[in-house]
Amino acid sequence: MKITLTVNNTKHEVEINPSEFLLDVLRRLNYMSVKKGCDTGTCGVCTVLMDGKPVLSCSVLAASADRHEITTVEGLKDDPEYKKFTEALLAQGADQCGFCSPGLILSVYAMKKELKNPTEEEMKEYLVGNLCRCTGYASQMRAIKQFFEVKA
Repeated sequence: MKITLTVNNTKHEVEINPSEFLLDVLRRLNYMSVKKGCDTGTCGVCTVLMDGKPVLSCSVLAASADRHEITTVEGLKDDPEYKKFTEALLAQGADQCGFCSPGLILSVYAMKKELKNPTEEEMKEYLVGNLCRCTGYASQMRAIKQFFEVKA
């Protein structure tokens, strides 16, 4: 079956298997920031934005993404908010191995668009599905607070 995906403002006509997941199609299209982690929708490393909302691409059938706008972290490279958050991650020592970073960055980017002045608890709740095996999340939380300009 053929679908149309717009990924980072580039239109793709793609032949897919009806049971294929969006993650696999994006990787086949060379969007390598989209990582394959748990394959069960629990770790968040496969997070992309679909029409501006975070989704777990390992749990979204590619057919259901037909005619939707998909954003991977590569699609944010010229966005000032992306640059501001990645600078905060670096400043707070939250870069670690980087495997979970694309999913976290996209989730925080979407959170900033959706929530105005979130509390720390709201931030944690929004990011509950983003797992990191390298850290205890303290540095990420400091970076998120810096990005939102929350006073510690």
